[in-house]
Amino acid sequence: MTSPQPETRKTVTYKVQGLDCAEEVMALRSVLGNEPGVLNLDFDILNARMTVEFNPARIAPDDIVRAVASTGMKALPAEETVKQKAGSFWQENGPFLMTCASGALMAAGFLSHWLIHGSLLHAIGIHEGSPHVFPTVSVLFYVASMVSGAWFVIPKAILAARRLRPDMNLLMTIAIVAAGLIGEWLEAAAVAFLFALALLLERWSIHRARRAVEGLMELSPTTARCVLPETGLVVEKRVEEVPVGTTVLVRPGEKIPLDGNVTRGFSSVNQAPITGESVPVPKSVGDQVLAGTINEDGALEFQVTRPASDTTLAHVIHLVQAAHARRAPMERWVDKFARYYTPVMMGIAIGIAVLPPLVFSGSWLEWLYRALVVLVIACPCALVISTPVSIVSGLTSAARNGVLIKGGMFLEAPVRWRAIALDKTGTLTHGQPEVQEVIPLDYHSQRELLEIAATLESPSDHPLARAVLRKAKAEGVAPRSAENFRAIKGKGAQAEIDGGLFWIGNHRLMEEMGTETPDVHDRADQLEKSGSSVVAIGNTQHICGFITISDRVRTESPEVIRQMKQLGIQRVVMLTGDNEGTARTVASCIGVDDFMAELLPQDKLDRVESLVAEYGSVAMVGDGVNDAPAMAAATTGIAMGAAGSDAAIETADIALMADDLTKLPWLIRHSRRTLRVVRQNIAFAIGEKLLFLSLAVFGLASLWMAIAADMGASLLVISNGLRLLGRKAQLLVGEREGKAQ
Repeated sequence: MTSPQPETRKTVTYKVQGLDCAEEVMALRSVLGNEPGVLNLDFDILNARMTVEFNPARIAPDDIVRAVASTGMKALPAEETVKQKAGSFWQENGPFLMTCASGALMAAGFLSHWLIHGSLLHAIGIHEGSPHVFPTVSVLFYVASMVSGAWFVIPKAILAARRLRPDMNLLMTIAIVAAGLIGEWLEAAAVAFLFALALLLERWSIHRARRAVEGLMELSPTTARCVLPETGLVVEKRVEEVPVGTTVLVRPGEKIPLDGNVTRGFSSVNQAPITGESVPVPKSVGDQVLAGTINEDGALEFQVTRPASDTTLAHVIHLVQAAHARRAPMERWVDKFARYYTPVMMGIAIGIAVLPPLVFSGSWLEWLYRALVVLVIACPCALVISTPVSIVSGLTSAARNGVLIKGGMFLEAPVRWRAIALDKTGTLTHGQPEVQEVIPLDYHSQRELLEIAATLESPSDHPLARAVLRKAKAEGVAPRSAENFRAIKGKGAQAEIDGGLFWIGNHRLMEEMGTETPDVHDRADQLEKSGSSVVAIGNTQHICGFITISDRVRTESPEVIRQMKQLGIQRVVMLTGDNEGTARTVASCIGVDDFMAELLPQDKLDRVESLVAEYGSVAMVGDGVNDAPAMAAATTGIAMGAAGSDAAIETADIALMADDLTKLPWLIRHSRRTLRVVRQNIAFAIGEKLLFLSLAVFGLASLWMAIAADMGASLLVISNGLRLLGRKAQLLVGEREGKAQ
């Protein structure tokens, strides 16, 4: 007996023209969900994308395209749409033209009624005595207005009726047709026009949010000035055609087209489009430059290190687009709510139309009209669209500020953080050891000590050796000539300088050399306990002096820790592989609640897991590579200084593109602000529905009032969500917010 073969799976992403609202998602799910071979469907409304996972043995991509076409929408594989222009004139402008036509025809119907009857009040619908009779020409204008306004709604309504799943298109179509049948022609036309206008404005809002995302793509220029190696001539090429290793020239004021390393020139580069840094960064030979950043005041030549499809900016754009498909818990809740809400509201409308006349002998016409008002106000669009617009605005605003968030679920996460673990080196400190003190002994001078140290450290590439050489260069001290250089593995080095033997190394080497006195030993111990690495320099007779080296704490670290506690973080922990003395000094300086030293990667993982067990929601901030296990164990992994590092961007749930700790409290505030906007929108949308439902039941609301209120609600919640696009990161100075309640 043979075991069943695993099902073949293929995934294709389509760009869907007409995918602007959750109603279209429901229609596509209804049609494609019943197709044999379709295994999974994912939708990204803001990018108008649909991802289909299917069994190619049971259904072909062409069948998927045809199924989408049956809903009135058009699907094309996403890679094909990149090469195509926008849709046809009618696809792009049809909704606008038909909405304008509906409004003009409604106005014509109203004016003709007014002129023929001679009474403005009668044209409005306020009349006494005789029944409200419309002139034939006015009725024709109103019918034309209804058809124009519902032109793009009716096909979707028919589809909803066929699949027995009522949606807002079916609700509006029923309301428009029923209002006409009971003789309320003006209100029927008003409902058609205002609903078309609401859809048009909603479409515009969605497109605006899309353009905000597409704006990231426009950061990088499409051409690059390439320097030909043979002749030195400069020629322009499309960035896609520039191979790795090419030398590119960037003039002052121009955008840098590709990632690379500077080979010639000096300038300041504005990296805000990628990292959110407000201050331009100096760039000289050997420094990295990123596509999409702006060269400010000097010409630069750089060697391309990555093709256009693999730049840091390309990774950011890809992940921002993918983030919109990772839905936040609040989005999933709203979709689930809307799935049951529309049928329930339709049932309530039927009950209002039927029960009062049957049970209480009410007027059929009056209660049918009230039921139509309920149908109109039941439209769930404001509720359904407000959440994704707010989430995508929050994600895009964060990306503009140099904070790359992998999806709505991670945008909500900072609201729930109760503890934060931070790696020390490169996160709370600069990650680059620097000389703190030069301490000469036995009548040696500081300059002499630096000369000896620089001479002995010149051949080494150890981080402490480089720190000594940077200090010597800054002080204008040049190394002397040396002979018989010998590295002492794990301890230091020695060489002959001016005929004498000198050595440099750690405390262990100092003890082995036999020239250490009790006073010198105690002095070295005190320096190490203060949190510094101690480098000793000596000769065959005595210890010449000490150089203390330590990693400088970022100036903003104490204030960032203070603000995170103020924002309600219960415990801030520093994790490091450094020695106890160094860790204690840094911890006391910045004000963390606890620290753990001399940790291996597995130890960091264990500590983070224990924090998660105790506090539930924990963030881990590290470099995205060495701290990857601990970041994966945390509720949220945050990579620090991820610009230019694919590993950091891919590893973390959230990537801080610059080495800017101030983005942590900003991120918590931004998350709370976004969630607050989402909750405001949901409360307002539901509250407005309940209010007008009550007014409709008591006969205090009309059809045009209901549709105007629904359109107003949609515009308000969308505008409220789009406000997040304008949020800029603020400096720590002067920015305060009280602890979350």
